[in-house]
Amino acid sequence: MIPKPLRTLVTGTAIILGGVLALNITSSIAVNALRFATDLKLRRVALPCGACRGKGFYICKLCKGNASIHWSPLYDPVAINPCLCPTCDGNRVQRCLNCLGKGYN
Repeated sequence: MIPKPLRTLVTGTAIILGGVLALNITSSIAVNALRFATDLKLRRVALPCGACRGKGFYICKLCKGNASIHWSPLYDPVAINPCLCPTCDGNRVQRCLNCLGKGYN
């Protein structure tokens, strides 16, 4: 059997932590809903991005869509190693830096 003071302490702690968790979940849902509503309003009136033509992505400028680059740690290389492109991670496209991938300004 659990002593009464300990039981009261555990119950109070559970109530406080539950309240904090409920507030955290509620506030995160509210913030996400506000972001979504603001994004919809901007999307209706904003002009499409000129850099990516409203797509949000464009061909990687480092590897030029090849998914790999030729790299050597030496200035005058003896051997050049093909490496995965660090900008696009091999996806051949990169997120537009002008509109941050949203497609509009």
